[in-house]
Amino acid sequence: MATIDRQTPTLALAHALAAAGRGLPVFPLSATKLPALRSPHHGEQPPAHCRGECGLPGHGVHDATTDPAAVRALFAAAPRATGYGIACGRAPHRLIGIDLDVDPAYGSDAAGALRQLALKHLFTIPPTVTVLTPSGGRHLWLTGPADATVPNSAGRLAPGIDIRGSGGYLVGPGSVTAHGRYRLAPGTAHLTPAPCPRALLRLLTQPRRPPTTTRGAALTPTPDRRGEGLIQFVLAAHEGQRNTRLFWAACRAYEHGFGDALADALTAAAVRTGLPEHEARAAIASAARLTSRRGEETNDAA
Repeated sequence: MATIDRQTPTLALAHALAAAGRGLPVFPLSATKLPALRSPHHGEQPPAHCRGECGLPGHGVHDATTDPAAVRALFAAAPRATGYGIACGRAPHRLIGIDLDVDPAYGSDAAGALRQLALKHLFTIPPTVTVLTPSGGRHLWLTGPADATVPNSAGRLAPGIDIRGSGGYLVGPGSVTAHGRYRLAPGTAHLTPAPCPRALLRLLTQPRRPPTTTRGAALTPTPDRRGEGLIQFVLAAHEGQRNTRLFWAACRAYEHGFGDALADALTAAAVRTGLPEHEARAAIASAARLTSRRGEETNDAA
């Protein structure tokens, strides 16, 4: 685990400025990997849907910039920042992040799943910038064309593979979190993000059919299919792991910003595995409270 000390914010700013100098829009992150600046609309009722139009900082990924003076101002406003986020989908690189997780809850290897997809759909991941995560996973950096919008998703391609696209962000190399440091994989520091293979880009942008049960009945539709992988993860649960899988999937959905939209579909999936509906909804509510509390703690720390 990396040590967080008084030098960490200074180093985070230095890494962020270096990334901005390469045309990557950046903004400060806390040790929890969440935006380090409190929203200027915190506590407003009804909640504001501002994406920075108010002109104030504190809008997460919407604060991201390549302007050195603006980057310094953001970090000055967030003196406890320990890392930085890189906005995906933005010109000039239009970054697409392939997040390969190693969480044992998947019961499978995300890197292996990506290799299987490559074999099935006849594409090859080119040499590209690769960031090693504290958990043992990795982020592959690819670029997309100007005419393609890649949505964020969790487990849509396969369990353990998350996608960071338009409106999402990646934790930048050199960042320090509560779990450790993000660092460039050996041999990739000199590379630039490689173009996303066309076959993979089609998988990332094509509409997905609703998941079905073994009897062919469609589950509750979910917005733009972002949570299909999470639903399938819950459907694959056996007795003794149903509640755990549901809670984990709900946490991921809320962390990615579509927990409320996916709640009914996750509930339906859990009920189909034999979990009582009231237990399913209680697990999802607990996940919502947990992820919300993490965000509030991050804002308070900033």
